[in-house]
Amino acid sequence: MTGRRQNDGAGAMTLELHGVTKLVAGRTHIHPTDLTLERGTMNVLLGPTLSGKTTLMRLMAGLDVPSAGRVRWNGTDVTGMRVQDRKVAMVYQQFINYPSMSVYDNIASPLRLMGKSEAEIDRAVRKTSDMMKLTPLLSRKPLELSGGQQQRCALARALVKDAGLVLLDEPLANLDYKLREELRAEIPKIFEESGAIFVYATTEPEEALLLGGQTATLWEGRVTQFGPTPQVYRHPADATTARVFSDPPMNFVPCVKKGHRVSFGDHANAPADGPFAALADGRYMAGFRANHLSLNAHSGASVVFPCKVAVTEITGSESFLHLVHGADRWVGLVPGVHDLAPGTEVSVWLDPAHVYVFAKDGALVAPAAYALAA
Repeated sequence: MTGRRQNDGAGAMTLELHGVTKLVAGRTHIHPTDLTLERGTMNVLLGPTLSGKTTLMRLMAGLDVPSAGRVRWNGTDVTGMRVQDRKVAMVYQQFINYPSMSVYDNIASPLRLMGKSEAEIDRAVRKTSDMMKLTPLLSRKPLELSGGQQQRCALARALVKDAGLVLLDEPLANLDYKLREELRAEIPKIFEESGAIFVYATTEPEEALLLGGQTATLWEGRVTQFGPTPQVYRHPADATTARVFSDPPMNFVPCVKKGHRVSFGDHANAPADGPFAALADGRYMAGFRANHLSLNAHSGASVVFPCKVAVTEITGSESFLHLVHGADRWVGLVPGVHDLAPGTEVSVWLDPAHVYVFAKDGALVAPAAYALAA
């Protein structure tokens, strides 16, 4: 799997993973992985906790050595090269600043370790602090800053090194909602200005969509798909990718196509239109996202499912309904406040235009009609 290639000649920067694998105590943490990341790209690693995101980033950085496979930077094999000898910067979830130093000195610290002159350091610090909107705060200590400003300081210290590869491991996870939204909007702008290869790890599909660029979905140490973020979201290669790139995870129900009808489980059927029209008769798995279920009847060929409510979670303007449909367990995300007691019987509606169709082995055989039109 490779990313977008840019023909900028000798100035091109690429990070290539060729069959990179990581074993720890005999257990496979990263299965053989091939990825090519290009200069000036935002690359999101999306997956649940323990899916392998941090391990893959450490292999990219040189903090860990792969058990098999090679890592190449600009065509040069750097497998086993120390991280200190690479142009790499990394920012972690637990961002760290030196509390006794000013913001200026925090940002300047890696340049001083590199032996840069004071004039070079001053130019780089002021350029980076301006990009990160920290110039008025350079004389302050980190503990005098807000959480968002502290994280920007940590990011500035990573960026000031002019690293060709910047790795961000869930950098916003410990910030409150408002600060996360603020920095999510700023990071793509920062990335565009720097021209580096950015790799950003997250567990949140919404964050991947907001960041854009390209996304690699991970599940149990495997990269299941890599490509432009909207494409991976709308056209997941398989049911695992669809589950990873949905929050809550995608809902599934067995279905059977026979002639001009499709049966969903034991309780619902619909005309074999949309994604089902060109499929051969047989058994499949239908998938749909939580926000495509509704408590209100739709016109046309909508499918209605009888369900029981297991749990209701009210977020304010929306409600998460944990539903039981036969042997299936679903989550519906519906607008409004719906305080439904456990055991309440409800009918939920689904427009077949939002249904993805997967084969028995999980491979996507038909994307949802709405995704084709997007």
